[in-house]
Amino acid sequence: MKSNINKILAGVVAVSAMTLGSCVGDLDLTPIDPNVTTSSSIAENPREVIGGLMAKCYSGLAVSGQEGPNGASDISGLDGGTSQYTRALFMLNEFTTDECLWIYRDAGVVDLVTNTWGSGNVNIFGTYSRLMVHIAVCNDFLRNTTPETLNDLGVNIDANLQADIDQFRLEARALRALSYYFMIDLFGQVSWAWDDMAYGVAPEQISRVEAYKRMVAELENILSIFPNTTPVYGRIGKDAVEALLCRYYLNAEVYTGGEIRAFDKCWTHCENIITRHLGGGYNGTGLAEHYLGLFSANNHIFVAGAPGALAGQDEILWNIPFDTEWTQPWGGTTFLVDAPVSTTGSNNNMAAGYMNQERYGTNNGWGCMHATEQFSSKFGFSNGESADKRTAMWSTDWAGFTMKNEEFSSLTSGYACIKFNNIIGEADGSMPITLVPVEQADGSMANDRIYGDPAKNPQSRLNQYPETDLPLIRLADVYLMAAECALRGAGDHTRGLKYANDVRGRAGVARWFDNDFTLDNLLDERGRELYWELVRRTDLVRFGKFTGDAYLWSFKNNVAEGAAIPEYMNLFPIPADILAAQPSFKQNPGY
Repeated sequence: MKSNINKILAGVVAVSAMTLGSCVGDLDLTPIDPNVTTSSSIAENPREVIGGLMAKCYSGLAVSGQEGPNGASDISGLDGGTSQYTRALFMLNEFTTDECLWIYRDAGVVDLVTNTWGSGNVNIFGTYSRLMVHIAVCNDFLRNTTPETLNDLGVNIDANLQADIDQFRLEARALRALSYYFMIDLFGQVSWAWDDMAYGVAPEQISRVEAYKRMVAELENILSIFPNTTPVYGRIGKDAVEALLCRYYLNAEVYTGGEIRAFDKCWTHCENIITRHLGGGYNGTGLAEHYLGLFSANNHIFVAGAPGALAGQDEILWNIPFDTEWTQPWGGTTFLVDAPVSTTGSNNNMAAGYMNQERYGTNNGWGCMHATEQFSSKFGFSNGESADKRTAMWSTDWAGFTMKNEEFSSLTSGYACIKFNNIIGEADGSMPITLVPVEQADGSMANDRIYGDPAKNPQSRLNQYPETDLPLIRLADVYLMAAECALRGAGDHTRGLKYANDVRGRAGVARWFDNDFTLDNLLDERGRELYWELVRRTDLVRFGKFTGDAYLWSFKNNVAEGAAIPEYMNLFPIPADILAAQPSFKQNPGY
């Protein structure tokens, strides 16, 4: 189904150019096995080797290492499942907020869910390490593909391969900028490692504001020369690069301590992206017609350049491809599909199909993640029903769940917030619906509309690893970023309101009037539209709602009804193991 990305991922296996065994502070990432391919092998088969090096830059976002979900991890000493790139980011950007609760008291994880972490937290260390290893891989690709290096190796580069290398280098720089975005966002001051640094040279620690300035300048340069062509599926295009720059600009005031305010630049670049997408999709906005399809097994149809892509609905600007055969992590969309789904529960409704894992296209429901009461309340539920299409796959009161989080470790003590699935959607991007007889609370039977079609998800496709791609940045986010810029006085107010209503209209909820168009309401709308997409903590920090008591949610600061956390926790600590390996590094204040 995803032949292009299969070829990319196969390159990682065929060319183990970067078999990494990274330790703390070790960013000189040379192969640990002298028999694996090294940079000198480029001269023997430059196209294959360079393609394999580039594939590693991409696959580092999807898998933890070279062998299955937890084998030959790129980072020694850390679990390959929880340290997978996007799962590690999810734990820091979502577990720490109102969007979800992980019901198991796993070591390190419970500290994130209850906002009681410290510098020794293994998951914080895992996220820091995963980001720095990815940066190092991108640096290594850039070092090994300079004209000087290739010339020294006696590599014969024809014009076509040189064009590919030039494009690969732009993409590697953008991928590195993504990891630095998360480093700046999560940790503030960062380890600075760049491709002009020699192997073995220890990185320096630079301030948050300096890191922001350097990375914005880097992305602005990349964008200025990035071609505006349809990307190869599985690789990034100009939309992705520009959208990432928008995220930097949107958070400039936070990242620079008020020194720089760049909402005007964010607005301008959001407008560029929106303009390129106008004409197709939902009401001509370029948004996909169907929200739920964006998180289904064939959501690649919403990615420009993908096989079978829907014209005018390429809403997913940056995707991380996942494939049953080629990408098998315990993170990624495996984690997002399986964590909220279970086949056990408190009444017959769940057994009758509402939480039957097969209806979500998986055979491996974990049953360990649900929503907080405060987050669920934003969707206008009444007796477990909401008009918001973005909750259509949730399980609520009628399936034995309660909105209130009364017991920390009970799955049904909180609505089952289901967004990602491994269901094969229809060709137009809509989700199949099946009528299923379900026992009601009074004992009677009634037909209920259940998402998923068993005929389209035969047992052979029910596996541990979904086909579902992970949308890293979507056009809907760009619309909402533009709306926020307008509210902050850096864009056209009327147009900003229209952008917010475009997103709300697709969700089937009431349009806003001018008096509804406020920052508080927009923050809630970002939560409803973008939940579980790695932005919630960043948004709460930017709106002043993460620390303190301005906004409380269940088990914030390990209190059932929520309690304030100190302001210094807007940043995570520099992990203790990093400080031990880099004595010149300073800890963030408060830790």
